[in-house]
Amino acid sequence: MLFEPLVTASLQLANRAVMAPMTRSRAVDANTPNALMAEYYGQRASAGLIITEGTSPSPNGLGYARIPGLFNEAQVRGWKAVTDAVHARGGKIFVQLMHTGRVTHRANLPAGAEVLGPMADACPGEMYTDAQGMQPHSTPRAMTATDIAHAVDEYANSARLAIEAGFDGVELHAANGYLIEQFLNSQVNQRTDGYGGSIEGRNRFALEVAHATAAVIGAHRVGIRLSPYGVFNGTGAFPDVEAQYLALTQELSKLDLLYVHLLDHSAMGAPSVPAEFKARLRAAFHGLFILAGGFDRAGAEAALKAGQADLIAFARAFLANPDLVERMHADAALNDINMATFYTPGPTGYTDYPALVA
Repeated sequence: MLFEPLVTASLQLANRAVMAPMTRSRAVDANTPNALMAEYYGQRASAGLIITEGTSPSPNGLGYARIPGLFNEAQVRGWKAVTDAVHARGGKIFVQLMHTGRVTHRANLPAGAEVLGPMADACPGEMYTDAQGMQPHSTPRAMTATDIAHAVDEYANSARLAIEAGFDGVELHAANGYLIEQFLNSQVNQRTDGYGGSIEGRNRFALEVAHATAAVIGAHRVGIRLSPYGVFNGTGAFPDVEAQYLALTQELSKLDLLYVHLLDHSAMGAPSVPAEFKARLRAAFHGLFILAGGFDRAGAEAALKAGQADLIAFARAFLANPDLVERMHADAALNDINMATFYTPGPTGYTDYPALVA
């Protein structure tokens, strides 16, 4: 099933393999996509669907060094070269909108931007900056209701610009401890206003972003990524985690979003998302369901045949194998991954991985 097309009323994919979003830190000039990035994504266009690296809808969300944005016309032009490269090779591509929130250091932000989060609590740990090396995360300012409304508008505007740039749709990054999950997770969000204090309050920001984005570009062009048992960036499971994410998924289904992309980080040492809970989330959502986390070809085929998902996302295997779909189809060996070049500028470990010899 992995190599079979997927055809819905709004999306037609050549196969069921999704290239998962992976930060690569190659937007070296004003957080703007460039020709090297267009080459990278174009090389991987045989994926059924490409989801880009996390891309900020706001200057305030550019928490990591050299990550791309999508909030001005120069960035639209840069991304248009990327989408053109993918479409020229018959691929489909969504942009992942990722606001880093408190997972930030001020040295990585452009002039005039600020560190924001649901609370005025710094994310534990350190992050890399080009200017100052490793630094503790900066302490955010707690977002007011006005800040929250502005952030929702930024997501919606970025989605509009995504369609202008030629993307087939957008994925809202509500996983890995970034801004949307900072509101979802009760270990991070201890607000006592309408954006915290209960399942409904913690879900509110995510649902407002989803609703606003869908209103601008159509729900059939919007997906969302969730990681309910993730532990990145000071998150982690909490007592109501399953009840909360089930309620969230039911509300997302009512919005008619295109897909839910469920990430299980257990392959990287986090607690696994229980199989029974995955099944409950799939049953609660009436659109497409993507599973991600530690899959190889055999595991992907098994999950698809069992009806656990409609699509399977692969991450690092796509990083090192521009022709991953062809390699899996031929049962060919995969390239070794060079972890030292995951986030370094330039083509090394980015566009220089070899494809199979025809």
